[in-house]
Amino acid sequence: MANVKNLKKDINYVLGDIIEAVYLFEMSTTGKPTPETNALIDEAIASFDTLITKVNEKKVENKKAHFKKISVELEQAANQLIAKINGLQ
Repeated sequence: MANVKNLKKDINYVLGDIIEAVYLFEMSTTGKPTPETNALIDEAIASFDTLITKVNEKKVENKKAHFKKISVELEQAANQLIAKINGLQ
């Protein structure tokens, strides 16, 4: 079960860092939230909720493959969010 615990921590840390990057962008540019940054934060929170729900699924045939798939989904979601942050102006 250590893998589940580490996967949950990874999800929390990665998406938390992305939200922090959005806040840093806000502070370094406008100094206040914008609709675009709020949308990014909402998307990161939605990704977090979705991934944690998948981790907590009990009826999984192959747990190792299931958790590996979630890890790949986390990486894809993080890359998409980072690309959106880099596209902000």
